[in-house]
Amino acid sequence: MRIIHISAEGYPMAKVGGLADVAGALPKYQQSLGEQASLVMPMHRTPFLHRQSWEVVHKASLMLGDNVHEYTIIKTASNELGFDLYCVDIHGLLDRERVYGYEDDGYRFLAFQLAVVDWVKTMDVLPNLLHVHDHQTAFIPFLLKHVYGNEKLRPISTVLTIHNAQYQGWMDPALLKFFPRWDDWKTGLLFWDGQINALACGIKCVDRITTVSSGYMRELHDQAHGLSALIRQEFSKCSGIINGIDHAIWNPETDPMISTHYSAVSVKEGKYANKLSICQEWGLNPDLPLVVFIGRLVDDKGADLLPAAISRFLEIHPEAASFFVLGNGQYNIEKALEQLNGQFVGFYNSQIQYNETLGHQLYAAADFLLMPSRVEPCGLNQLYALRYGTIPMVRRTGGLADTVIDCGDAGGFGLCFDKPSVSDILHTLHRAIHLFQDKPAMLKIRKQMMSINHSWESSAQEYIDLYLKIISKSHQHS
Repeated sequence: MRIIHISAEGYPMAKVGGLADVAGALPKYQQSLGEQASLVMPMHRTPFLHRQSWEVVHKASLMLGDNVHEYTIIKTASNELGFDLYCVDIHGLLDRERVYGYEDDGYRFLAFQLAVVDWVKTMDVLPNLLHVHDHQTAFIPFLLKHVYGNEKLRPISTVLTIHNAQYQGWMDPALLKFFPRWDDWKTGLLFWDGQINALACGIKCVDRITTVSSGYMRELHDQAHGLSALIRQEFSKCSGIINGIDHAIWNPETDPMISTHYSAVSVKEGKYANKLSICQEWGLNPDLPLVVFIGRLVDDKGADLLPAAISRFLEIHPEAASFFVLGNGQYNIEKALEQLNGQFVGFYNSQIQYNETLGHQLYAAADFLLMPSRVEPCGLNQLYALRYGTIPMVRRTGGLADTVIDCGDAGGFGLCFDKPSVSDILHTLHRAIHLFQDKPAMLKIRKQMMSINHSWESSAQEYIDLYLKIISKSHQHS
């Protein structure tokens, strides 16, 4: 089976969030299961791009209205990623350092999708399936099915994975002039609530919709930022498949980014050695429980709650725990967290940046990972934490509810709470302190967590099984 994943980001080429981890791992694991899987993404100007050797595989031009854009497709020359990575370059549009955040993002990603579809048309052997990820690639099912001149592509099956329904790709109707000609009867497929909506278009046109956890799919039926009615209407083609993690990258026994390697057998000594290294570097006490937050500093992640929760806890219990926050995002949250650096010296530190190496080191060093998310479609951080023997403290939502069982319940290993509030965080921190003091219980939970398998093998196979059903059904109707 020939599968092409299409995404705005993918690790290690370019990463903003969990989408990149999925796009960079899923094709690798599907390839290892015997399928021919690859990834196509924009040619962002990142350090990875300049470190690699590439070969040009296609050059052409495309029209967006009256605008002519030349595009180039390049491919990694080596197989070190475990799959073929293709990048699309369009001068002035896709040759930028940042993945998102430009005023012309709608136009940029439309051009990217049109280039991908135009390139696929030239292939001697068409892919069996295109797997598109989030709104930046969600027009592709429409382009395949309803644009004139793409009749050759109609047999290709399509899957859309919604990683976060909050971001939908709203576009001004004036941008319609940049689309190629389509069947006018199908114009309504492009719109939702009076505007062009890329994600809504994908939901309507794609053969199958997945989300990154069953819990998140259930939530979207009632709360999908204006798309719940559409999700319910299309529920027959919806399913949730939990993300996996790349065990080759996230492995405390071999991780080149951490100071001391360890396994479930040596977790007690290994965790403490990594914790000692971090605490010495950042001026914290290694004998106290270390609570970390790693991720985007935005309201969705509950990061706005951190300054009040951490300061209140340390005021009430001045020497009961140490805290470390790593991430960047909203300016007001960044500033509030930075201000705590001077207030709680020796018990708190923050690094307002994206830092993959420090992130790995914190997973290895921390006792607890705090995730007070308001929205968490799947969550990968809690899965990384489990892998490194770090107890997740999570709000019950989306994929967090699917993957973390409270240690007060049968078979439990995490600390769960219900509301994204300072009071619920404080209560859970108190539970964490009491658990930390019970060394045998901590060690037992750590060993239990590290034995849980959240690798991509099973999830990648679930996707393959889904693809085969879609392709088989398509052949029956052709």
